[in-house]
Amino acid sequence: MHDILGHVATWIISVISALGYGGVALLMAIESACIPLPSEVIMPFAGYLASTGRLDLIGVATAGAIGCNLGSIPAYYAGQYGGRAFILRWGQWVLLGPEELDKAEAFFARFGGLAVLIGRLLPVIRSVIAVPAGMARMNQTRFHIYTFVGSWPWCFVLALIGKHLGQAWNNDPQLKAVMHQLDLVVVAAIVILGAFYVWHRVRAIRRTRSS
Repeated sequence: MHDILGHVATWIISVISALGYGGVALLMAIESACIPLPSEVIMPFAGYLASTGRLDLIGVATAGAIGCNLGSIPAYYAGQYGGRAFILRWGQWVLLGPEELDKAEAFFARFGGLAVLIGRLLPVIRSVIAVPAGMARMNQTRFHIYTFVGSWPWCFVLALIGKHLGQAWNNDPQLKAVMHQLDLVVVAAIVILGAFYVWHRVRAIRRTRSS
């Protein structure tokens, strides 16, 4: 698992470094398509690149929000045309289990269309909220407006954290000397966060199956 996550971390860094804003949008689209690629890792690294001047913070947040909209399209249609049975059958291949789906459905049932906007600010729910929206056949124009408006501040805050950390690393010679190479620190952080994220999803699916 450590080796796999290490390769994923290197890939994330390579994609954003090579494609810039397009890479941010691509990775966030993958995350919003219910594939376990946590935005909590993607956006801070994009924010770090903003601290070096290679990218702009507002541009990074906007690219991330656009990616969320694009990735939500297949998730929406999976809910609309496949329904709950489809998600329960195939969701396990992207570590989407009944527990996450139940939370998203309950959240949508409570808040209706606003759940898409609010849910985009909440971990776990944000990556699957498009599914119950599709199941409810929510108006797509409103769905995409809420998705963008809810995703932008999430992307901005995570990128801002990455930017501040990057500035701290670059402006503090002692801290930079201890860390030696920033890439190694970023990869280590991604491996740890990614391992926890995947472990949580796998554990939830196994718990549901055994109950």
